[in-house]
Amino acid sequence: MNSFHCPIPWASPLSLSLPQRVSEKVGGAEGTKLDEDFKEMEKKVDVTSRAVMEIMTKTTEYLQPNPASRAKLTMINTMSKIRGQEKGPGYPQAEGLLGESMVKFGRELGEESNFGQALIDAGDSMKQLAEVKDALDMEVKQNFIDPLQNLHDKDLKEIQHHLKKLEGRRLDFDYKKKRQGKIPEEEIRQALEKFDESKEIAESSMFNLLESDIEQVSQLTALVQAQVEYHKQAGQIYQELSVQLDQRMREVANHPRREYKPKPRLTYEFAEDPQQNGGVTNSGQKTPGTPLDQPSCRAVYDFDPENEGELGFKEGDIITLTNQIDDNWYEGIAESEKYIDLRKNGLLNVVNSSVLKMLLSQVNCLHVWTFIIPYIYTKESCTAFWDLSPQCG
Repeated sequence: MNSFHCPIPWASPLSLSLPQRVSEKVGGAEGTKLDEDFKEMEKKVDVTSRAVMEIMTKTTEYLQPNPASRAKLTMINTMSKIRGQEKGPGYPQAEGLLGESMVKFGRELGEESNFGQALIDAGDSMKQLAEVKDALDMEVKQNFIDPLQNLHDKDLKEIQHHLKKLEGRRLDFDYKKKRQGKIPEEEIRQALEKFDESKEIAESSMFNLLESDIEQVSQLTALVQAQVEYHKQAGQIYQELSVQLDQRMREVANHPRREYKPKPRLTYEFAEDPQQNGGVTNSGQKTPGTPLDQPSCRAVYDFDPENEGELGFKEGDIITLTNQIDDNWYEGIAESEKYIDLRKNGLLNVVNSSVLKMLLSQVNCLHVWTFIIPYIYTKESCTAFWDLSPQCG
């Protein structure tokens, strides 16, 4: 909705006559007095004028509490009018801003996040509340603030004009009355008639305003009814959201809780060559410190089987040698295969790489591979796990 506008308050009707009253006594003659009924009406009109001004301001602050946003919105709407645009942007409701934030982070958390999905539910509801709040603002503006603004700009301003004119004619009559005998009596009579005329007009306008104050009661009723409707709709939105969140919690409670499955730990490999640096690698499912009971090697590149019975492996796989076929062929099990096929049978043998490290050079496997061992810690270790290469030790 557009920003509300409250004009700068004029001086109250009662205060208009104060500066002139210092000269009411002229030449010892007391100035013309207004009757008590007139003064009482003038006082009530003054209170009404001040009440209208302050209530409009406070209502605007109640509906649009952020002063910076109000000022910015007023400026934008003023520029829109200057440019001939029909309507500027609406006031940024706090509920809408909160809803946008909830939806944003709910989407970032993703569909698998219970909290994320709940944030989206709550955010959508908050955005609905912002729309209902916009409707409240518009309703209050049309049926409460605008009528009060019209009362201020027309009826109260007109009464103010009549009171100011009356005060001027009262002083004029008192001045001419003081000069009685020096000016024609007709001038004094005319001044009195004008004073009486202005007094009657001002008195009549104030009386009509005060007697028709049921209109202000009707406008106040419109304010209350608008808030009743707003809170009714807001309550429905919150109730639906509460049911939605309760249902989500029940659904989550009925689903089995996922168990945490730790990822394979990293192991640090110490390089024997001073020119090489150690590295951190994934240890897979190996258990550190398990004694080595079979020779093994580590693949230095990937291999895809080309013939029937060949076994593929990935770079970095530990390959356990189970049998030597001849000088060039060895039977073995790749790390990836034994994790998949043999683990359930309890046949998994984890290799301790700190005891023996073999590097794969070439593979031609019919479930068997050719290996060259470039380095083993000791010649005794090499002999213990088949003399595969003269490079040992």
